[in-house]
Amino acid sequence: MILAVESASTDLSVAVADADGSLLAQDGWSVGPRQAHELLPRLQALLQRAGGSLDAVTGIGVGLGPGSFTGLRVGMSVAKGLAFALGRPLAGVPSLAAWLESEPEAAAAVSRAGAREAYLLIRGDDEPRVVDREQLADTRAGLMAPAELAEAFGLTDTVQPLGAAAAVAFAAARLLSADPAGADLDRLEPVYVRAPRGIGPSAVGAR
Repeated sequence: MILAVESASTDLSVAVADADGSLLAQDGWSVGPRQAHELLPRLQALLQRAGGSLDAVTGIGVGLGPGSFTGLRVGMSVAKGLAFALGRPLAGVPSLAAWLESEPEAAAAVSRAGAREAYLLIRGDDEPRVVDREQLADTRAGLMAPAELAEAFGLTDTVQPLGAAAAVAFAAARLLSADPAGADLDRLEPVYVRAPRGIGPSAVGAR
């Protein structure tokens, strides 16, 4: 059983899947700055809904970003803590790619990069880039964006990434099938296109 967490924005999601990535249950919700208070209880409730328990978890998937610094740290901490405590392998999955995988009709995905900037991944591109909010003014239909960012940037006709953890679980299942040992817990970090304000270069993931 794969347990997955996606927390690159204030639209969080969790999912439980079979070892092959087939979805068993998922949950998604919008939160304020208190991600840490809801994430673990919702994970436990989701496991119960899927008829499983923490002992039944065979692997864990987590979204790596880029996106909210706080959200990613919360999600990563929970995922790493569970992987360490349970002795289970952990796989990191690029968040925006997972968002687009969860919504095949979406043309692009954006997550917050700052007060006036966003990380943008256009379907078909290999890597996201940082864009100013003005560059998003003429966005195409089917843009994926968390509710908070859509409201702040005046984006319309957006789709929230509330089902992204299902795509994280599926990708994690494939990664863990290829490498059952999973990622190195000491080295796996959130991925940022650039360092968040006040954070040194050593905290920036490179891809």
